[in-house]
Amino acid sequence: MPNRPKRSHRRRITAAAMSAAAALPVVLALAGPLPASAAQLRTADPVRRGLDRLVREDRYPAALAAVTGRDGRTRNAAAGVADLRTGAKAPVDGQIRAASVTKSFTATVVLQLVGEGEVALDAPVDAYLPGLLRGDGIDGRRITVRQLLQHTSGLPDYTPYLDDLVANRHRYYEPRTLLDVALRHKAGFEPGTGWRYCNTDYVVAGLLIERVTGRPVGEEITRRVIDRVGLRHTYFPAQGEQTLRDTHPHGYVATKPDAPLLDVTEMDPSAAWAGGALISTPSELNRFFRALLDGELLHPGQLAQMRTTVAIPADAGYPPGTRFGLGLASYRLSCGGLMWGHDGDFLGYATYPFATDDGRAATIAVTADPGPTEHGRQHALRLASTGLCE
Repeated sequence: MPNRPKRSHRRRITAAAMSAAAALPVVLALAGPLPASAAQLRTADPVRRGLDRLVREDRYPAALAAVTGRDGRTRNAAAGVADLRTGAKAPVDGQIRAASVTKSFTATVVLQLVGEGEVALDAPVDAYLPGLLRGDGIDGRRITVRQLLQHTSGLPDYTPYLDDLVANRHRYYEPRTLLDVALRHKAGFEPGTGWRYCNTDYVVAGLLIERVTGRPVGEEITRRVIDRVGLRHTYFPAQGEQTLRDTHPHGYVATKPDAPLLDVTEMDPSAAWAGGALISTPSELNRFFRALLDGELLHPGQLAQMRTTVAIPADAGYPPGTRFGLGLASYRLSCGGLMWGHDGDFLGYATYPFATDDGRAATIAVTADPGPTEHGRQHALRLASTGLCE
């Protein structure tokens, strides 16, 4: 597991957002507990104990877990409180902002279009979005669809250049606005010659889906993925939608170490769009990744492409051995083998969902990002591995 936080867009956004956060009002909404949708983890269970440590030692307001065994049976647990103001108990399997886990859903839709013959992975982006990508070292005629999905495009990430996101968390961003921010900056490297996590890649992927299908990206994710595998509490927010629809724990940010946590539950997720707007629950993220690896969403050829990975730089902040495919990453399990998934962290929430080829799955979610302590995210990621290895 990493010895420092991953250098991701969510971390950069939140770092830039801290300057005005202390002066903002706290947004509060009550959230009560959901009944468990399956058996709950026992008090002595190592995942249950890990959740308690995330709350007690890493000072997350709440920590949630869903662990699915090879038999398909899911056990859920939650520790901490849903609302720091009221002290309401954290809901079991409550809704959370899944953040960049959305990228796995978006990549799945693109790969479905590949399977339908509507998109070619190694075709240039200009074949579908002519003239869209132009800038300093940027040319959509030399960037392929595969490179977008694998973060090897060299496109500049827009997120470090956004305005203070905490202060502007109720602002709606058009996807093209996000892209325009990115295109004002120089490419990071020649397409295909490097790797860098980049949210701009998935803004372009979302625009590609809309151009090819003629429908909104959220609608396509819903029709092709969410509804297909029966995810009843997972959705892509409508334009302007700022609240979570069902029972949920609140999300918080730590403006600085040991500072009071700021409630950012209510916000417009458009700054993340096709790369990070999704709402889900821990158990439904387990269901999604199990369905994906089981071939319920993609034909074998497209799933094999998704799982074809590249090495990433050692200083990228990921655990040693992490490799990236197309909207899907592989991590080494502490008990041997690989777990597949995609982490997500955005203002208020961090989520770690993973699955294995033999049907196991585990998701850990915590309700502060950035969190109160330096190493909380490492501990949450380790706990996901524990859930798969127990």
